[in-house]
Amino acid sequence: MRVLVISAHMDDEILGMGGTIAKHVAAGDEVTVCIVCKRAYDHQFDPQVVEEEKEAARRAAKVLGYQDIKFLELRDELLDERLLDIIVPLEECILKVRPHVVYTHHRGDSNQDHRAVFQASMVVCRTISQYKVLRLLCYEVPSSTEQAPPFPEYAFQPNFYVNISEFLEHKIEALQAYKRELREFPHPRSAKGIEVLAQKRGMEIGFQAAEAFMMLRDQWG
Repeated sequence: MRVLVISAHMDDEILGMGGTIAKHVAAGDEVTVCIVCKRAYDHQFDPQVVEEEKEAARRAAKVLGYQDIKFLELRDELLDERLLDIIVPLEECILKVRPHVVYTHHRGDSNQDHRAVFQASMVVCRTISQYKVLRLLCYEVPSSTEQAPPFPEYAFQPNFYVNISEFLEHKIEALQAYKRELREFPHPRSAKGIEVLAQKRGMEIGFQAAEAFMMLRDQWG
């Protein structure tokens, strides 16, 4: 299969589905990760820091075993200002990769960039688009998805699970590449936090460790 992972920021792809990426690679699937934003810290862009984070993303990719990583380099924290700025390059990415499966952000995340990427993904992955994506899923991002307010429309309600028992260590190792983003437990964006969430999701479905998704469409013939 050809798999496309759409990630607003460098690290979302690991936090949300690093184990699933590693599992796709092990199965022989072609994995492409499209990272939408260049990263801002304290609301400021530092070109050197952006390059360092891009290198961190490449190191994480090497750990998981995939090679195709695309940086759209849109502005962090401002994606919700103009959705078309995301839609156009994402359409180009979809047409180039021609994925069978697309993973994207959840619409209820507390991060506005995540929500904007979700909205853009829904546009470029429409069944009437120039290229038809067969399977479309949303992933959760620790420190964002669970921080949404307690209203039903924000809820992440998984209906699809991936057993990552054999790949959890790969996910945690890949996360180590993003040293600026790592925190101490009990922060969700810590190595222990990632392990605990994987165990919790695993318990929900009967695995030692799992990643959870919301399946939005599955049109496999």
